[in-house]
Amino acid sequence: MSIRPVKRIVEAAPALEGAGVKLRRAFGFGETAEFDPFLLLDDFRNERPADYMAGFPWHPHRGIETITYVLAGTVNHNDSLGNSGALGAGDVQWMTSGSGILHQEMPQGDANGRMHGFQLWANLPAQLKMTKPRYQDVHAREVPEVTDDDGTRVRIVCGDFWGKTGPVDGIAADPRYLDVSVPPGVRKVLPVELDRHAFAYVFEGSGTFRDASAPFGVLTEKDGPVETVAREQTGNRSLVLFDRGDEVVVQAGEQGIRFLLVSGKPIEEPVAWYGPIVMNTQEQLRQAVSELQAGTFIK
Repeated sequence: MSIRPVKRIVEAAPALEGAGVKLRRAFGFGETAEFDPFLLLDDFRNERPADYMAGFPWHPHRGIETITYVLAGTVNHNDSLGNSGALGAGDVQWMTSGSGILHQEMPQGDANGRMHGFQLWANLPAQLKMTKPRYQDVHAREVPEVTDDDGTRVRIVCGDFWGKTGPVDGIAADPRYLDVSVPPGVRKVLPVELDRHAFAYVFEGSGTFRDASAPFGVLTEKDGPVETVAREQTGNRSLVLFDRGDEVVVQAGEQGIRFLLVSGKPIEEPVAWYGPIVMNTQEQLRQAVSELQAGTFIK
């Protein structure tokens, strides 16, 4: 077994999206080859309704899948195909936009005005870019949760883990999407297949994503070499991008740690961006924009 080293750790950057929603962007819009098949991760977490109530009015999507995971508050959604609904705490929506869809997402806070959730974008391979749109709406009670002997809890949104399978299926990149909580002081080893890209996004507590059996600080030997052991402490809104390996090691801090652990098989195809429309070529983007203007975007 080989432990995945940490490529880098970055802090999610403030961003303004929709009609003025304040959020934090962990990655997206640019060079995302290291995250392939994933394109973007946003953390929309606010306690002031004024920071999120304007929401995300009608906008198009084509060629991608959007995964919305709500922890607090509610997200109401409608689309051009007549679908509508609401996502509450613990709920998940996996939307395959495929050939094209227009939709809106309007957040509402909980009783204390809090709104918290994540939106992850996953790419679609060329052969599925123009597939028929579909939704997988998952209620919180449908998401399996497993607890290990040391108190580690894992909610499984998608993929197989510890003998359980998440409710979302039929996804091209065969992703695994986990919500992991590790108790204070616990060292945990989590499997991640070698052929996947993987990242963690910390949103509660803190910890270290290294081989936690290694001591802190500096190791010295008399008349011998000095080795510095890198032990970056990661906390709230930290994105950890992993290199190759087949397991991830995390050492939880004094308050424990909670994070998303996401992995998927790279698609390795050209990526052409136009906001929420992601195709393989600039010509395909021009066609999509032309169809939007002509009113023929929805197939």
